[in-house]
Amino acid sequence: MKKITLLTILFSITLPTFAQKKLIKKMLSNEIDTTRRPSFMPIPVLGYSQETGFEFGLGGLFSTYMDRKDTLNRSSNFSLMTSVSTKKQYNFTLRNDIYTSQNKFHLIGELIFRRNPFNFYGIGNKTHHADENKLLEKQFKILLEAEKSLIPYTYTGVSIGYENYSYTDRGNGGIFATNPNIHGKNGGDLVYIGASQSYDTRNSNNYPTKGFFGRVTYQYAPNFFSSNEFNTSQIKVTVSNFWPLANRLVLGVNGFYHTVQSKNTPFYLLPQLGNDEMMRGYYRGRYRDENLITAQTELRYRFTNRFGLVAFAGAGRVFANGDFSLKYFKPTYGGGGRYFFDPAKGLSVRLDYGIGEKPPHEKRQSGFYISLAEAF
Repeated sequence: MKKITLLTILFSITLPTFAQKKLIKKMLSNEIDTTRRPSFMPIPVLGYSQETGFEFGLGGLFSTYMDRKDTLNRSSNFSLMTSVSTKKQYNFTLRNDIYTSQNKFHLIGELIFRRNPFNFYGIGNKTHHADENKLLEKQFKILLEAEKSLIPYTYTGVSIGYENYSYTDRGNGGIFATNPNIHGKNGGDLVYIGASQSYDTRNSNNYPTKGFFGRVTYQYAPNFFSSNEFNTSQIKVTVSNFWPLANRLVLGVNGFYHTVQSKNTPFYLLPQLGNDEMMRGYYRGRYRDENLITAQTELRYRFTNRFGLVAFAGAGRVFANGDFSLKYFKPTYGGGGRYFFDPAKGLSVRLDYGIGEKPPHEKRQSGFYISLAEAF
């Protein structure tokens, strides 16, 4: 659901004048629907990020409760998006995030087909803009996860996934072609299985104002399921906590660790620093290596049911095994606005501007993001 996307008000100009006024009045209304009825939003996609350029397309977001009578049942969200961009990216993404009755089961699904031109800078925490190498990626991914609540606030689950990658080098003999330490240049595919464990006391899965969330996932891809001769293990750890500081004012903190362990790991499986959810301001993939660690904090002020503001700051880095040091953490900070198109469920459109480091002899890194849902 957190794809770079915008539910744009521009859609309203195609409606008759009376419908325009009715739609705008509804979009600006400060009232919250307490009936817990389903909501559906057709989404004209108008987005921007430094990775894709301007993005245009069509999609939809459907949100509902699997048990409307259960006031503790969390919302289930389904999103579909198809888009193209000015940098010739093509994307089809289908996602679901389902909580069954009494929140007993949590079901997550993702289907992605993507044609993605992007810039590659090498591997490590100190890559240089001068080494920029243009690549074309074609990706297909399917991921299915199922978790069950065995005791209150906890979920234990399993997952299975398949991914396929292929690459075309548009760099005319750049770092991608000349560096022998870059593995997987032709792409490949892998099948993996995994397990997960989470603990979740948040009062909302969309816009929490208090509570804790922690999740650990482990995935293993054996070489006999892969077109490449490697075994790989992947671990992700996410922790978040939220505190209400005053009426409508919330402090959130978030930490994330991602490691991939294998011999001769393909570059496309290495954790990447920077996106619209963490380390905002950095081009995704500018820095990549065997390990990624980040931490961020966000101050959220929802001054009406429809609108809010945020300020955020954080730090993070990538590193090879045995090469961790606090000295080389990279900073990020910025702010943004929020429009809650479904105030009852806490579903929002967010606009963020993030600022990063200024490498020697390069411009300061920064990025503008238009996204659905909160960063964490």
